[in-house]
Amino acid sequence: MEQTTSLVQIKGIRDGLLATFSGAAWEDQRIALLAQIDDRPAFFQGARLAIDIGSQILKVNEMVDFRDRLSERSVSLWAVVSESSVTEQTAQLLGLATRISKPRPEEHKRAESTPQDVALFVNKTLRSGQRVEYPGHIVVFGDVNAGAEIVAGGNVIVWGRVRGMIHAGAGGDRAATICALDLSATQLRIASEVSALLKPQKNPQPEIASINNEGRLQSEVWRTG
Repeated sequence: MEQTTSLVQIKGIRDGLLATFSGAAWEDQRIALLAQIDDRPAFFQGARLAIDIGSQILKVNEMVDFRDRLSERSVSLWAVVSESSVTEQTAQLLGLATRISKPRPEEHKRAESTPQDVALFVNKTLRSGQRVEYPGHIVVFGDVNAGAEIVAGGNVIVWGRVRGMIHAGAGGDRAATICALDLSATQLRIASEVSALLKPQKNPQPEIASINNEGRLQSEVWRTG
């Protein structure tokens, strides 16, 4: 897994996920990315993927084959960023974008100006289809139902049940945590680490999720005393 991760780096962007390839041979990079997807199918399910392949030159048949293999894994290839004009033309021929949006300077400034100890308080239950995003901490006094999403730059505290998706430390803060009275989420994310589906418990206890010393996302009983 370490080798495939070094060949392809994946991060979240405004329009989905961005996979940045190293300078290795295309076949090695292609295999590395597909291996990452196969290793975390729940995370990539339904994802919109853009790839940055540097100066790699891809022909139509190679790009079509790659797109098809992604599609088989429920991943949609929507953009190919390349320094090669040949690859750009190939992507455009297939109806793929060759540019991806980047945050405007004022957006960076706005995020950086948000104090780390500032939190957004949500005094309601979040239902399916609802999404709350904030550059600081988020506190929810209610449940987070299946199909609802929370994305925070800092910590997330839910005084209720979690059945939806929560992403804490979305800007890359690996020290962020997720706390809830019942943490049975569809998916938990802290920075770039992702958890598998958490099954509802018969006798739920308050839990806190964090990244452990081994670099993996884990949850344990939330003890405040």
